[in-house]
Amino acid sequence: MQKWARWQDWVTLIAGAYAALSPIWTTTDRTATWTMVVLGVVTVVASLWALAMPEDRISEYGLMLLGVLFIISPWVMGFTNLTSMAVTAWIVGAVTLVAGFLAVPQVDGRMHHTRVAH
Repeated sequence: MQKWARWQDWVTLIAGAYAALSPIWTTTDRTATWTMVVLGVVTVVASLWALAMPEDRISEYGLMLLGVLFIISPWVMGFTNLTSMAVTAWIVGAVTLVAGFLAVPQVDGRMHHTRVAH
């Protein structure tokens, strides 16, 4: 797989950017804002890492972990009462988790098809 070509990582990058910027247009409080901004920025960075190093499996597992963190964040950080922000976290989390999961077979396939010249 070429660098900057995996669609799943572009999807997670857009989802992370959306999460980081969502407090601008979504009703929020301080805790929800910081949670979404931090998780969003970390997701963008992990996505850029995955795009720049497509053979690195760790970045995809990291994106799946970030997806789970987004999903549980409204309960853990206590902003389930902010429905629009909680729904944003759940959707971004689901998108990030699924996209990361879908990218793993591509990384594994690349690793198993590497030939060593003798």
